[in-house]
Amino acid sequence: MSTHAEWDESRVRQLHDELVSLHEAVESTSAHGTDGDVEPGEGVRQLVTTILSQNVADENTRRASESLFETYDDFAAIEAADTDELVEVIRVAGLPTQKAERIQRALAAIREETGGAYSLAFLDAMSTDDAKTWLTGIKGVGPKTASVVLNFTFGKPTMAVDTHVERVSKRFGLVPKSASNQRAHDVLGELVPDELTYPLHVLLIRHGRTYCSAQDPDCSNPVCETYCDCDGC
Repeated sequence: MSTHAEWDESRVRQLHDELVSLHEAVESTSAHGTDGDVEPGEGVRQLVTTILSQNVADENTRRASESLFETYDDFAAIEAADTDELVEVIRVAGLPTQKAERIQRALAAIREETGGAYSLAFLDAMSTDDAKTWLTGIKGVGPKTASVVLNFTFGKPTMAVDTHVERVSKRFGLVPKSASNQRAHDVLGELVPDELTYPLHVLLIRHGRTYCSAQDPDCSNPVCETYCDCDGC
């Protein structure tokens, strides 16, 4: 059992190693690097897909994404689409009106920033904080969505805090239980070493799905026995 005050970089590394022992290592190549091999539209596609994934199961995200990119030829067509039509195309993702507006607003912001191109390549040259500030300046793009894009596409050290990461982090004491999601991003961003942001993100999700679930957690594993203070422990 741990409290937030007890966590430091050394303890985070220890947690990472123990999660690896339980769940296997995360390949660092899972996240895109910044070697100049990112396709111009890759970050935009990641942004759009992550908006679709907000508050919905992975399978519905996949179905909505396939429907979207099969219906429209390119990002320009998505931005120019009739919003009511776009809502129907992505309806399976849930909250379709809200997400359609967010997607079109994000595409417009990118086009205006670049002078006509649908590319987020300009974020690569920015500092992590500046890049996150630019993305979250788009209404409907929160810290989790921005962190996914920056880490998965550009390899920037941003920890995306989804429901699994937030739940497990609070139970382990990495993040204060009362922290908002924004505060959880800030705390983990300061605490987790840059090179562990992606693998620890993946490992915490694996642990949350496999053992430390929201309901009926299975705490009969060495990681929960060491760190967790949920009702199942």
